[in-house]
Amino acid sequence: MTGRRAWWGRGLALAAVLTVAGCSALEEAASPSPAGDDKPPASASASAGAGGGRAAGAATTLPGVPGEQQARKELAGLRVAAQGSMAGYSRARFPHWAEQGESCNTRERVLERDGADVRRDEECRAVSGTWVSVYDDEAFTDASDLDIDHTVPLANAWRSGAASWTQDKRREFANDLARPQLLAVSAASNRSKGDQGPEAWQPPARTYWCTYARSWTTVKAAYDLTVTEAERDMLTEMLDTCTP
Repeated sequence: MTGRRAWWGRGLALAAVLTVAGCSALEEAASPSPAGDDKPPASASASAGAGGGRAAGAATTLPGVPGEQQARKELAGLRVAAQGSMAGYSRARFPHWAEQGESCNTRERVLERDGADVRRDEECRAVSGTWVSVYDDEAFTDASDLDIDHTVPLANAWRSGAASWTQDKRREFANDLARPQLLAVSAASNRSKGDQGPEAWQPPARTYWCTYARSWTTVKAAYDLTVTEAERDMLTEMLDTCTP
């Protein structure tokens, strides 16, 4: 009888333990997560935004990008003219990269703006960080793999009105951080683009066409530069890719 009582007692104790454990598990599953804990796992965060979404997200760092309708108004107001001569052009006519304070020049400011977790050394050089090239949706962790592109290339600006500017105005254009004129992109895409306008070169990442057309148009409008008919037509086509 004594053995039966001991076995019965142990059984009751085990049942109580299982009941408490079960209730605790149910309560934990039903309880809301603490504030700030509703983030996806690290693996999900790393993969979020892959593909065209990465380029779209990176593009939000650009300053002064107008809405689609504003860009269409600005495009309609641009003067259409054939491209001018390249006579007298050189990149030296557009002084860059200008000093921007704290030992930083324009290039380093753009790298800091367009990157994530960018760390700089004492000379303001980007020594680490991550960047997404919006032109081709490629990711980079080495700043030396990136070029700072002028949305409207210097030579294109020269052919469309900048030849008559003062040197100070060309310096402003080449270092403009207030408008979507400068962005960090892959060296390969920048060199593929060269000094071509949108009628001849478009970003390989089609998801960026809308932003590219809006950026190009507003820069040309701000500096009173001309467009060719083919350039205007392609900008219109690119703006047609904008989602409502």
